[in-house]
Amino acid sequence: MTFSSKEHWQSIYSNKKPNELSWFQELPMASLNLIKEINLSHEKSIIDIGAGTSTLVDKLFSEGFKDLTVIDISEKALDYVKERLGDQAKDINWIVADITEYQFQRQYNLWHDRAVFHFLTNSNAREKYKQNLEHALAKDDYAIISTFALDGPSKCSGIEVERYDAKKLQAELADSFSLIKTLEENHSTPWAAQQKFIYCLFQKLM
Repeated sequence: MTFSSKEHWQSIYSNKKPNELSWFQELPMASLNLIKEINLSHEKSIIDIGAGTSTLVDKLFSEGFKDLTVIDISEKALDYVKERLGDQAKDINWIVADITEYQFQRQYNLWHDRAVFHFLTNSNAREKYKQNLEHALAKDDYAIISTFALDGPSKCSGIEVERYDAKKLQAELADSFSLIKTLEENHSTPWAAQQKFIYCLFQKLM
């Protein structure tokens, strides 16, 4: 049977509560700290890539950001977040799509991705992702990309991943982005297992 990313993630979010998933974070502090680092005004636009049921959009909305977009391949995941946000959900842009296939119609000031890029073990999928990243940001805009670190897990949700350090991520983005800052995170899963992540903040050069 051919593997279907959409079916896989729909099943994951249909059968488990958010706090039963290894990547669950009550408070996405590393992401929030890097966003504060670039001092974005609340009028600037942010897109959260492969957000799943992350609480990042809740936190950003509560801080006053007005132009927020959330994209995920799983409609079930986004429905959960919409329900959690209640009336606030109507003020957020929602996209159900595979980030390697979606065609962007606009640009953003910040691209945020925690734990999507490391699933792209196929070079063709990575190229499609990077083409979308290039298209979705203008010169001087920012990208935060977080993956498992080199000594992090080799699999997640039963799927092989590609692990990175800052140098390896920078090489993927070639000369289009400049690395501004790197953070390391020792993420504790809901069952207290430790997973090492790396977060890289980039700025688009052209």
